[in-house]
Amino acid sequence: MADQRPCIFLLSPAFSGGKRGRMLFDERSAFELAVRLRSEGAPIGEVFAFISGLYFRGKLAYARAFASPPPGLPGSLVITAGRGLLEPDERISFDELVEIASVPIDSSDPRYAGPLEAHARSLAASAGPDCQIILLGSIATGKYLDPLIETFGERLLFPAEFAGRGDMSRGGLMLRSASDGVSLNYVPALSGPRHGPRPPKLARRTGL
Repeated sequence: MADQRPCIFLLSPAFSGGKRGRMLFDERSAFELAVRLRSEGAPIGEVFAFISGLYFRGKLAYARAFASPPPGLPGSLVITAGRGLLEPDERISFDELVEIASVPIDSSDPRYAGPLEAHARSLAASAGPDCQIILLGSIATGKYLDPLIETFGERLLFPAEFAGRGDMSRGGLMLRSASDGVSLNYVPALSGPRHGPRPPKLARRTGL
């Protein structure tokens, strides 16, 4: 029987230093999202989905499909550098994106860890002890886990299927799960295996 407890997803941020990030930061870029970001801002979920492509798109689709938050709370929140936890639909400006990209994602840096830990404590209090908090992001290092474990403890979970997979494989797996309506298996971040053998490649599927 599926777990009926409420759950909220925490989405790890997109890496802004790649080709797509550089396109978005180039003030000469004339494609629609870049122009809109500079003129009126854009939702951070949309911005990160452009920067990251398949991986973040998979996280958004999966969270939309399976989130079951307590009343009055969002089903998913995006981890950001320097801004803590933001709802995917929260609009950010070009200058705010530049500011976010300037803060290293390093759990020893208070500019990153401070806002994230503060928002995590607020979320823990609002969500209550029965709500599961599920991290959709890398669990191979402590850059996301370390600032969250102290607050959430055993309530902080991650998909067991993430172990051994790279970003693109995780993205494809989440898109398939969302499309099929079958959630992944969650294990506690405190005790679950963070590493594992690389699983077989996902079979090609069109339309995702």
